[in-house]
Amino acid sequence: MLFGEVPALPVVAPVAGLTFGVLLWRLGRRGEISLLRVVAVAAVCVYGAGVAANTIFPIFLDMPGGTQPWSSSISTRLFDDYELADAVQNVVVFIPVGVFVPLVARHHSLWRVAAVGAIFSLLIETTQFFSSHYLHGGHVADVNDFFYNALGAPVGYGLFVLATRVLPVARLARRTRWPST
Repeated sequence: MLFGEVPALPVVAPVAGLTFGVLLWRLGRRGEISLLRVVAVAAVCVYGAGVAANTIFPIFLDMPGGTQPWSSSISTRLFDDYELADAVQNVVVFIPVGVFVPLVARHHSLWRVAAVGAIFSLLIETTQFFSSHYLHGGHVADVNDFFYNALGAPVGYGLFVLATRVLPVARLARRTRWPST
């Protein structure tokens, strides 16, 4: 039996568009707009929309009710019954966080990138937990997903730092990065 589903695109696209507009407005207000910065902002918004669409949705509208225990909405056993492919996928999905933070944040460091990655992952897992329990969402919050997502951001930052040691990449990053003043 098929249940009505909240489609991801009509939800995430307007949020991404609004975020894009706000970030461009902030850049424009400071006179810092450039083509590369606009491309970076667009990439951040598309990435965020894609992650939201793939981690929060589906949400089912007319699934039969029931009283699920809270424990059915969360997995709290770290490294227990978790596949290597899932771990690698979660690390890879969060590598862009480690690249985007130094480009769009005024101040960045490994610790700041790790904190942003952990907060972003916690937001996703918390949303999955509540949407699974209250909205019949299609995902279960998992401490393993949180761990490997949070690991992906510093990995991405390390790759960013290594890549910017190559002169053409360093120039491109410098021109793309939001000014720190």
